Amino acid sequence: MEQIKRIEVVPYDPNWPKIFEIEAAIIKKTLGDNCIAIHHVGSTSVPGLSAKPKIDIIAVVRDLFFLVNELNAIGYTYRGGFNIPFRRSFTIRTDNRNVNLHVFEENDPEIESNILFRDYLRKHPDARDEYEALKYNLISEESSHQKNASIYTGYTLGKHDFIRNILNQAGFNKHRFVLCTHHSEWNAAKYFRQKYFFAPHNIDDPYTWTFNHPQHKHLVLYQGAEIIGYAHIQLWPDKRAAIRIIVIDEAKRNNNFGGKFLALCERWLKCQGYKSIHAESTPTALAFYRKNGYIEMPFNDPDGYEGGVDDIAVGKQL
Repeated sequence: MEQIKRIEVVPYDPNWPKIFEIEAAIIKKTLGDNCIAIHHVGSTSVPGLSAKPKIDIIAVVRDLFFLVNELNAIGYTYRGGFNIPFRRSFTIRTDNRNVNLHVFEENDPEIESNILFRDYLRKHPDARDEYEALKYNLISEESSHQKNASIYTGYTLGKHDFIRNILNQAGFNKHRFVLCTHHSEWNAAKYFRQKYFFAPHNIDDPYTWTFNHPQHKHLVLYQGAEIIGYAHIQLWPDKRAAIRIIVIDEAKRNNNFGGKFLALCERWLKCQGYKSIHAESTPTALAFYRKNGYIEMPFNDPDGYEGGVDDIAVGKQL
């Protein structure tokens, strides 16, 4: 269990919006024409709400893959995307500049989810106060100041269910695509794997070891606050990747959600420089892959695993 610097929550500071305005102007000038909009989000954007004294900013851009040295030059450090594949995160930590900058392309659903959450708390003081009480309760627990086999602290994970509930009440219904991080996402991964792939063969999942393996990525698809799909992707050498599992919950099928999920996985891999994606399709899944542009292509598993005797090797150049 990784111990980190203790998390501090402080009463609302009316200077926070002013700090945002100053920083937003610097960011917008730096990003130039690539920057479409800048939003103050997170707890410091909600009047009256106690928060960690760090300003959260979303920059909306036309092209997500600009050179990071533009922001490096004004003091920002690139931090990656964490669990959100199409986010670029930056931070600055000085005596008078304490900012988390989240950069998304225009129309990314993460932008809407953050703004809806902010606006709901601004309009509903009871929800705001409930969120504040949750924060203080969390920082009173030692586990909130630790990372237990996660990229996030217990404090961050502890807010997850509250945020999902607020987004549900706010009517958020877009599709979000994230790497499994919260325990509810890992539980969903286990549920989808067991129900649709291993229970029909009367066996327990023999591949849970992949949950902690760097070459195996586990992703879930949200519709609003509900997890409706799961994918397991293995990263291979030579910039190839394999779909081990992709599935949409039975009640949500026949809405092309599977095709949307697959397209998101492909785009994410392509953005990381992957050149091809492969799968061993069962006969019943072959129509799905063909509909989405897959053709018969050698699988060539570098680990030497063999698929079922009826599986068809398919793939796609990215």
